[in-house]
This record gives sequence, structure tokens and C-alpha cells, in this order.
Amino acid sequence: MKRVITLFLVIFLSQIADAQTLTALEIADRAQDAVRVQGLEAQAVMKIFDDKGNVRIRKIAQISKLADGGDTEKKLIRFLEPADVKGTGLLTYDYKEGDDDIWLFMPALRKTRRIVSSDKAKNFMGSEFSYADMTPPTLDDFQFNLLDEKEINGVTCYQIEWVPVDDDVAEENGFSKRITFIGKEDYVIRKAVYYDLDEELQKELTIHEIKELDTKNHRFRAVHLEMVNVQNGRRSELLNEKMIFNPNVKDDYFTTRYLERQ
Repeated sequence: MKRVITLFLVIFLSQIADAQTLTALEIADRAQDAVRVQGLEAQAVMKIFDDKGNVRIRKIAQISKLADGGDTEKKLIRFLEPADVKGTGLLTYDYKEGDDDIWLFMPALRKTRRIVSSDKAKNFMGSEFSYADMTPPTLDDFQFNLLDEKEINGVTCYQIEWVPVDDDVAEENGFSKRITFIGKEDYVIRKAVYYDLDEELQKELTIHEIKELDTKNHRFRAVHLEMVNVQNGRRSELLNEKMIFNPNVKDDYFTTRYLERQ
């Protein structure tokens, strides 16, 4: 019994020591891994509020799957309602290293166009989420600083400052600095604060609810996200009404040919 207790203490103390010695970059890397689910099917509602409180509601279907041994996450988002955006789709390849690939299909134009780096900071479908928000940033593009811990909605979080390595990266992502609040226990982001290229506070992202989809590998997804633009008074919410863990999602979904199907 004494040996078992001693072994438990050794493991427990080593975990504490590991947590204490993590760098800001390592924490950011773990945060990205924490939401990389092997396969996912979801239905969501996006609400877009203007500065007067008027709202537009859009229904969305989403599927995603890991490829290349987990180094690439492929994701397809398709708008189901209302009629003026029905069929619009976004296909993303999120690479752990290197620039991501993003394609947008607009039914009215009957064509798919690639979202280039200069477009990534633009608003996605009129919301306060940008195209850059649709995929995790490339870690090599940023310098990281570990700030004081903060409590967000009862969760103790690491506070990580992301600073673009140069002006091109800043313009591509649309911010001069981003601060993320990452749960110490699960490494899931609870909040993020964005500063514009003039270093003024611009947007605040709040994760109101998360769900552990893959309980074996401890992989999570946000259920309810809210992005508030403090400069123009607009905000957008994304509520995942249904999420199913499915590691057997077909590869055929993640092609531009499928993206263009009506």
C-alpha cells in the first residue's frame, strides 16, 4: 500500500511540475490539439446582430475530419437557410504547419474561389467572425507570452498573448495582438480578446459552453460562441444545436467538387 501511495504521489507531483514548466507556445499548441476531433457532424444556428439589435438567423451544417495522421483538419460548412444564402459553402484545410487552404462557393455565381491571405481578415458571411477565425492560426507566425492566470466563468485559465511576427501576418489575421484564456485542466479556450492593427481593442470572443466529444482522447468542441465587436456594436453568435462524434466521415465530402453540389 505504501508503494502504491508513493507511486501516486510521484505521478501527481510530476504532472504539477510539467504544468508549471509549460511555455506559452506549448500551452497554445495543446489548446489547438484539444479541439482536433477525429471526425464530426454538426448542425448549428448563426445569429448576426447589428448595432441596433436587429438579428439575421442562418442555419448551417458542418462536417470535419482529421487527415495526414492528424496533421490536417478538413472542414466543410454549408448554409441551409435562409434562401438568400442557401447552398453557400466553405471548405477549409487546416494544416498544422504552413498556410491553410480555404475555398468559398457562392451559388449565385456558380463558382468556387480560393480565399487568399489578403481576404482572411474579412468578415465571414456578414458576421463578426472572420475567415481567419474559421481555422486555427499557424503557431510559427506568432510570438507568445505567458501572462498572469485569470479566472473565466469559474475556470482558472492560462493567459496567453499572441503577437504576429511581422506586419504581413498581422494584416492577414486582422489583429496586432490576441490574448487567449485557456483552461488549465482541459486546455480549451474560454475567451479571446483581439486588438486591431492600431492596437485598439476590437473584438471579444466568449465561449459560453463546451462539450467533450471524444471522451477517450479528451477532445472538445465549443457549443456556444459569441463574438462581440466593441468598436461597431455588432455581435454574432454560433450555437451548435447538434454535434455527433463520427471518425468515419467520408473523405469525398472534402473536395471542391462536393462543395459545389446543390
